[in-house]
Amino acid sequence: MRALNRAIDAPPAVDAVPATSPMAGLKWRAIGFVDVLAQSVGAIAPTAAAASTPALVVGQTGGSLLLCLLLAWLLVGGVSAAIKQFTQRMRAPGSLYTFTTKGLGPHAGFAAAFALVVGYGFVAMFGLVGAGMYAQNLVSTAGVHSGGWGAAAGVALFGAVCFVVLRRGIRLSARVTLVVELVAVALMLTLLGIVLSHADAAALTRPVTAGVPSPGHLAAGTAVAMAAFVGFESAAALGRETRRPFFAIPRTMRWTVLAVGFAYLASMYIQQVGTETFGLPLADNDLAMTQLAGHSGVPWMGRLVEFGQATSLVACAIASLTALSRVLFTLGREGVLPAAVGWADPLRGTPLVALAAVIPVTVAVPLVLLGIGWTPWHTMSALLVVSAVGYLTAYTLVCAAAPAFLRRIGELTPRVGVVASVAAAVLAVVVGVYLTVVARTQTLALWLVLALAGIGLGLYLWLRLTRRSRLAGMGLFDETTAADLLGADTLEGAGRV
Repeated sequence: MRALNRAIDAPPAVDAVPATSPMAGLKWRAIGFVDVLAQSVGAIAPTAAAASTPALVVGQTGGSLLLCLLLAWLLVGGVSAAIKQFTQRMRAPGSLYTFTTKGLGPHAGFAAAFALVVGYGFVAMFGLVGAGMYAQNLVSTAGVHSGGWGAAAGVALFGAVCFVVLRRGIRLSARVTLVVELVAVALMLTLLGIVLSHADAAALTRPVTAGVPSPGHLAAGTAVAMAAFVGFESAAALGRETRRPFFAIPRTMRWTVLAVGFAYLASMYIQQVGTETFGLPLADNDLAMTQLAGHSGVPWMGRLVEFGQATSLVACAIASLTALSRVLFTLGREGVLPAAVGWADPLRGTPLVALAAVIPVTVAVPLVLLGIGWTPWHTMSALLVVSAVGYLTAYTLVCAAAPAFLRRIGELTPRVGVVASVAAAVLAVVVGVYLTVVARTQTLALWLVLALAGIGLGLYLWLRLTRRSRLAGMGLFDETTAADLLGADTLEGAGRV
């Protein structure tokens, strides 16, 4: 009888089903829809993005905030529709680069992987610098003047916080992110409501009647506005770790894009109305929300919102590093990076080596830029430019990959093909025009983009010459195993879904 029980309990071999998944080591079905939603919301950092994006967009266009946002929102919707075709069919910690590989092959997949690493890495740096800047502002209002080193100290401190939280596991990092963002969004919306109550009639119509800028400035403003949405797709990197991933991840992306789009629309409109009402500058004004609070008679609300922005940016860094570590983990499993990067902590199921490798770099680069005399706001602007180029490149490639992937598996429909192809074409134009505008306005950021592109090209050529088989083996994802189909773990997991 014992022998019979053992025979029943042990999963028998199943043809064409592997014994283990290539992504084994990461937690399996550890988080639910709310945690996945927290990942996408945290990566976007809606409070910080809603507060800072208007100043950056106006700095590029001189106006037309709402038009740039609406175009960006429409484009992100197209990107979301393309990514959805993959997230409904595979669980891939490599997210967009794995999807691109499945559609366009490993060479385009490598380009997407490098672009995604740049996007996630530099937006995490942006988050750390922003958190340090707002923390420095809060400390200075208490009478403690830290000079030029306050923001740098904040970067180092918040980088350590990110490592501690991420090392503890995905569930803790997701829930910390969600709580932080909910509090920060509530503070921001309260302040925006107070600002709107002070607006005059002329200012209320000004954002709607703003003229259309030149095509170049419109494309640049749209690209900057898109940077406010980047990270919405980061939930795709949690496919193995999510319960019901084929349902939870597409739903998360859809609702995240819709919700933050409305929040950004309200924030941009009210900030433009408020600055018009009080005669304040908006372009490149990193203290716009604080100044609006002061002129509205609630300066203490400005400090609370700054605190909310600081915590939101820390949450952004945590969420971005979560997705980045999964991308690096997958590259390690594929052999593109050293195999050690693909090692996961067996106790907590986190990609510990990837985290330990990337967080020091994420802290060091901003410290170098601040150390050579860049202001925190200048540093944030440059980091955001580099991140936006990385994200937009990855988005362009995954949109181009979606029709090819669906055609290969015989499931291409005209609607999806048209939406994905148009999104890819428009994004390619946006990237080109954006780089042209950046070349005129942020030369150092452009040089940084070019240097990173050179590094990526060099790494690709080295892999092609010395490790061609590993390059060809890109595209691993979390596969179903015999234990998943027939083992006790699957039965228990099915009961939890």
